[in-house]
Amino acid sequence: MNNLRTVAVIGGGISGLSTAYALYEQAAAAGIPIRCTVIDAASTWGGKIVTHRVGDLVTEAGPDSFLSQKPAGLELCHKLGLTDQLINTNETGKRASVYSQGRLHELPEGLVVIVPSQLGPFLRSGLLSWTGLARMGLDLAVPAKHSSEDESLAAFFRRRVGRQAFERMLEPLMAGIYAGDAEQMSIQATFPRFVELEQQYGSVIRGMMATRKAGSAARHSGPKRTMFISLKNGLSDLVSALVRRLTDQGVILRENCAVDALRVRSHQPGRWMYDLILNDGSALSADSLVLATPAYVSAELVRPLTPIAGGLLEMIPYSSTATIAMAYPRAAVSGAAAEGFGFVVPRAEGRDLIAATWTSLKWPHRAPPDQLLVRCYVGGVGREAILQLDNQALVARVRAELASMCGVTAEPGYVEVTRWMRAMPQYTLGHLERLNQIEAALSRYGGLFLTGAGYRGVGIPDCIRDGAIVAERVVRYLSGERS
Repeated sequence: MNNLRTVAVIGGGISGLSTAYALYEQAAAAGIPIRCTVIDAASTWGGKIVTHRVGDLVTEAGPDSFLSQKPAGLELCHKLGLTDQLINTNETGKRASVYSQGRLHELPEGLVVIVPSQLGPFLRSGLLSWTGLARMGLDLAVPAKHSSEDESLAAFFRRRVGRQAFERMLEPLMAGIYAGDAEQMSIQATFPRFVELEQQYGSVIRGMMATRKAGSAARHSGPKRTMFISLKNGLSDLVSALVRRLTDQGVILRENCAVDALRVRSHQPGRWMYDLILNDGSALSADSLVLATPAYVSAELVRPLTPIAGGLLEMIPYSSTATIAMAYPRAAVSGAAAEGFGFVVPRAEGRDLIAATWTSLKWPHRAPPDQLLVRCYVGGVGREAILQLDNQALVARVRAELASMCGVTAEPGYVEVTRWMRAMPQYTLGHLERLNQIEAALSRYGGLFLTGAGYRGVGIPDCIRDGAIVAERVVRYLSGERS
């Protein structure tokens, strides 16, 4: 077909695969025939979404869930026919805890969004002193900051709720998401909703209470979802379903294929052809190109086109982490030692462990009843030295942490270590302004787009949503080229 348009997507993680899926969907709606090729250097698809099934155990080496409150993940599961495979977290009397001052303190329900839904359990938790509680309550009186200047997560929450509430509650929850340092992370890029609440209501607590009241009054159709959801047999089923659908649509999927260089040539004013030089010596040309790779990989590809964009992309830092999954005989671990969904550890405690999830207590279908499956997290900004240990020493260190914090001293029957080097992007101060500068530096090259966790959200729904937005931009560009 003379009007067939070609698109190349570099990167086969959830961002790249979602972009390709949305691209075909939107191109069909616009009546634009396309041929799309997705390229990835790895031998498997899905990037950091990695599920391992060993006997009756199901472990996640990367993310273990996604937020139900962000609709993009649920919507994609529905389109792929996976809705009946979605699972909620287990019903349990206890949810999550914080390790602080030598013991575990239960996090009252709702604290993940700062304001506990019930005040009594919060007051009884012992997590904050009476002084800390009083200072947190001053958020209702502290005036809003009227400035467009970016602010760190640490500075924002210390200003609103005080040092103690920030260090013991909020910092470990946020570090568990980004594996970062709250002193360096941008509030506007990571949790802009809190900035909006401060500006709209003059108080984060007042704003959260108002929005929660409005949300509880709304009636939602469909099955009830817990805050975090997953798939019965693991999140890799989402990747497998995407790959099958893309294959059925005619998308060309090329794994074990790295891009060594990117060249551009203009075939008409303001229009470019993108030539990819592949590691097997072949070349691929496309009318439009989507880079769904980590920012530092994209930096090397675009540097010959625009050193400014390459330098700015390289300024987006990434942290390294490791996950250690272990299965214990259930009888060997007392109920008091392992309760609820797990716990997080504040940076101020100076411990090796960032967090631990009692996986088989949090999710159904993860382990047989006679086994307890736990997943531990180490590393992150400022705490990456532990990753220099070999696997045996790393596991020994984590086991010592579990013994010290919650009394788990049993010998695990199964151990699995996964290292993620330079895997978690850090939205440091000025991140959104850097994105604007990157966009401006690339604006000369129509049809070239960036997507992925490095830019506007690290969660699975964020990556799916951003991929759909980029797909829409590609279709608009190709539509203009057609006309």
